[in-house]
Amino acid sequence: MTDKGKVDKAVGKVQETAGDITSNDKLKGKGLLKQAEGKVKEVSSEIKEKTEEIVDDVKDKFKEHDDKK
Repeated sequence: MTDKGKVDKAVGKVQETAGDITSNDKLKGKGLLKQAEGKVKEVSSEIKEKTEEIVDDVKDKFKEHDDKK
C-alpha cells in the first residue's frame, strides 16, 4: 500500500464531483464509495504502522531484559 489510499480518495472525489455536475447519482455514489475505500486503506495502513512500532518496542524490551541477565 504505497499510496495509503490517497489515490482512491482523489479518484473518488473526481467521480463524486463529476456525478454532481452531470446529475449522475450512480457516478456520485461510486465516487463516495471510492473515497470510503481510500479512507479504509489509510486507516488500515496507520494501524499496521502502529502495530509494527509496538512489536518493535516489545522486542526491544525483551532484548534489554535478556542483556541484563
